[in-house]
Amino acid sequence: MDNKRALVAGGTGRIGRAIAARLESEGWQLVAAGRADGDLSTVAGARDLVSSAVVRLGGLDLVVHAASDGFVAKPVEEVTEADWDAAAGVTAKGTFFLAQAAAPHLRASRGVLILIEDVAAYQPWVSFAPHCAAKAGQAMLTRVLAKALAPEVRVCGIAPGPVAVEPGQEERRAAETVLGRIGSPDDVAGAVCYVAGAGFVTGTTLVVDGGRLLQSGRHGLS
Repeated sequence: MDNKRALVAGGTGRIGRAIAARLESEGWQLVAAGRADGDLSTVAGARDLVSSAVVRLGGLDLVVHAASDGFVAKPVEEVTEADWDAAAGVTAKGTFFLAQAAAPHLRASRGVLILIEDVAAYQPWVSFAPHCAAKAGQAMLTRVLAKALAPEVRVCGIAPGPVAVEPGQEERRAAETVLGRIGSPDDVAGAVCYVAGAGFVTGTTLVVDGGRLLQSGRHGLS
């Protein structure tokens, strides 16, 4: 990719920071945006974020959606409308309208859109129903947007497993994988760099989970 101008939405979170740092180390000019830079749960916020990044960078060659919200453990009976809106707003709605706003700029540069999904899109975590549903919707948008924006724009997903683990949870989360260890946000950042340069890859999701999905019959978030 000749030009290297990137917007990382959610670039102030643990995974987003790692992605931004890796891209910067590889020579990308970038905007690493957090919630204060644009609320992705609103159409206006998504459009403003893209417009601001284009003004700063002069265009876009890569957009990474790494923002999320609403990851709160609750029984299905206790989930509120606010819980649902928090999860779906940034993740599913935000993905769509960020892509819509960025599409003209990515078409012009023949660029790449990468969505940071979650293995939760493929597993029924009953205590995280809104999160699972929102991530499943986002995973489908990876495929829908890849068709809609082709051939000028490639769209791919990356689905992390246990890579941003809370302190004290490392051993339990490591047991969820077939590799017997947890990953790190840097593993996701490496996957982003691979996909950004993989010119014949689109409409698919790269799972970065240490084999977490292979353990679905034995382990799961309740």
